[in-house]
Amino acid sequence: MVTRPDPALVADLRARVAERLSARHHDDLAAGRSRLSGEDERAFAHDLIQRALDEHAAEALGPRARRLDAQEEQALGEAVFAAIFGFGAFERHLHDPKVTDIHAQGCDRVFVVYDDGTKAQVDPVAESDEAMVETVRAVLADGRTERRWDPSSPVVHFRLADGSRLCAVMSVAERPSVAIRRHRHPVVFLPDLVALGAMDQRLAAFLAALVRARKNVIVAGGTSVGKTTLLRALVNEIPSHERLVTVEDSAELGAEAYPELHPDVVTLETRDPNVEGTGEVTMAELTKLALRLDPDRVIVGEVRGAEVVHMLDAMTQGNDGSMCTLHARSSQAVFKKLAMYAGRSPERWSIEDTYRVVDLAVDFVVHLGRDHHHDEGRRGTRYATSVREVLEADGPLIASNEVFRPGADGRAVPGAPLRSSTLEDLVTAGLDPDVLLAGGEPR
Repeated sequence: MVTRPDPALVADLRARVAERLSARHHDDLAAGRSRLSGEDERAFAHDLIQRALDEHAAEALGPRARRLDAQEEQALGEAVFAAIFGFGAFERHLHDPKVTDIHAQGCDRVFVVYDDGTKAQVDPVAESDEAMVETVRAVLADGRTERRWDPSSPVVHFRLADGSRLCAVMSVAERPSVAIRRHRHPVVFLPDLVALGAMDQRLAAFLAALVRARKNVIVAGGTSVGKTTLLRALVNEIPSHERLVTVEDSAELGAEAYPELHPDVVTLETRDPNVEGTGEVTMAELTKLALRLDPDRVIVGEVRGAEVVHMLDAMTQGNDGSMCTLHARSSQAVFKKLAMYAGRSPERWSIEDTYRVVDLAVDFVVHLGRDHHHDEGRRGTRYATSVREVLEADGPLIASNEVFRPGADGRAVPGAPLRSSTLEDLVTAGLDPDVLLAGGEPR
């Protein structure tokens, strides 16, 4: 097993290579030559790193010095390269296809979550909290954008080059902390969720029919229960000829990554203000913009503020079949959350006004939950718990039917009957009505 490279040695070799890179850039400038391209610069850096490793090996020829073996030298070279161009010791986790989340509470309390739900503590990502802060700052200053992270700007959100989303805090936390959520945009379909135990075939068939029938759907649930994953699967039920506009705080859906499924997609993503405090683009602005881009459907990654007004507007303006996600503890609680967001928006909708629009806009709410009785070190299984059909607004109330309700194990099973008009729509869209009967299976 290869031990982690000595941080002091990594820092020393990094300084040598960085100095030589800087000298090359200076020479090119003085000679009127163009700066090396990113690819050429990295190739040149690999040569410089190998030279620095050779120098280190020569310096370790003393009688009591221990030379590195081939594996140790390779690991050292990779660590130096990551320290210059990548994300330091975070880099090895970002390149692990099984890692979904990385959490660092200070430099030495680092945890990763894997795609099977297991969670493990791993090696430190830096030799000190200060070094970890400098590593993050180096990534923030990569030239693609402008971000500050210091005591006067203690919170920063940033999308890494691979699409992963970073959130880092200092000053407001006991130690500087970093959370990275990997965004790998895996292609997923409803049968995949059945295989994972997130739902049974009855519910999968029902949800597919909702999409085909162009019903407006809100996917709700707590944190990390699979809302985005289900939304991806629902989006993949949309016919390929339709034009989609997706709106997200950070691009997670990845519909544009699969042109064979969705060739006509516009992906909109928010932008934080720059260091001068200008240039911000909000979810509300993008959701409003989405309506002007002639979509067949609008897909909002997560509604959590004033954008709710424009999302509901989209659902009532002929963009039938639009969808979004929302944080809520239950399918019933979704309506109160919508009213809260609309009440805080610049439009200041009342509860009654919000519910009147919800009556016109939202057809179904799908709620997801998680089994919290799980083995130590493993997150619980995620699954659908409830599907609620919106019936009508009645003042400060929304009448609805829970057509799939939590069963004995919490998983969704057929519940109240659908409205006859809705059932007709879904049958026309190809739903076998037997799936709504207890014990029924789609034919």
